[in-house]
Amino acid sequence: MPMNSVNTNVGAMVALQNLNTTSQQLAITQSRINTGLKVASAKDNGAIWAIAQNQRAASGSLNAVKDSLQRGSSTVDVALAAGETISDLLLQMKEKTLAASDGTLDTNSRVALNEDFKSLRDQIGKAVNNADFNGANMIKSGGTTIMALANSDGSQLITVTAQDLSLGGGGALSGIASTASIGTQTLASSMISLVDTAITQVSSALSSLGTGSKSLQSHLTFVGKLQDTLDAGIGNLVDADLAKESARLQALQTKQQLGIQALSIANQATAPLLSLFR
Repeated sequence: MPMNSVNTNVGAMVALQNLNTTSQQLAITQSRINTGLKVASAKDNGAIWAIAQNQRAASGSLNAVKDSLQRGSSTVDVALAAGETISDLLLQMKEKTLAASDGTLDTNSRVALNEDFKSLRDQIGKAVNNADFNGANMIKSGGTTIMALANSDGSQLITVTAQDLSLGGGGALSGIASTASIGTQTLASSMISLVDTAITQVSSALSSLGTGSKSLQSHLTFVGKLQDTLDAGIGNLVDADLAKESARLQALQTKQQLGIQALSIANQATAPLLSLFR
């Protein structure tokens, strides 16, 4: 190739190639600074991007798991609140029943005690019927058993079994009918053991609900930590080191300016040839 040619300027070609490379590197660095990501799309690094997308899917799915656990926990907590109220009412009913078993009571006192007993009995029914959360009631007859999501693919569940606390149902208060009364000494005497049994069974049912609530809360805490760990792992894969990119940006901007200068010098290399034709 002729050394003195106006058709082919090798110096300018090399300078232009280097300048284009610098400009491409500068564009990549600016993109990383703008997005905060070193792998923003599949073309940046297909394998890493695919791994990050899979982990993002898992992390996003855990939001649904947390929602399910929180709904379940709220439903159980409502049932617990109602159950504790029922337990307190049973303690008061035992007091009234024991007092009514006294054979020396006059008629007026027995009637008053019976009215108090029936009022407490009816309050139990109201507590059971109103222990709803999001349409679910765990303590009525045929109540809702909670089955909350436990993992991101829905293959595991945390189950909290419903506890029947309805009057005269098949559960803890099966011995106390919705029409129960202590209007006579005989009824009051027989009711004492029924109320004692109900107190014991309600306590057992509440213990079961309490254990379930604790399990839901414990798993909710774990899922939150797991999601944070996944998000941190995704960041390790795709996040850019902005301090490093800032330093690289300064270097590339300087290199770009030098490349422009080099291209300018190379383009002027053929200018001396004009003097040969004067």
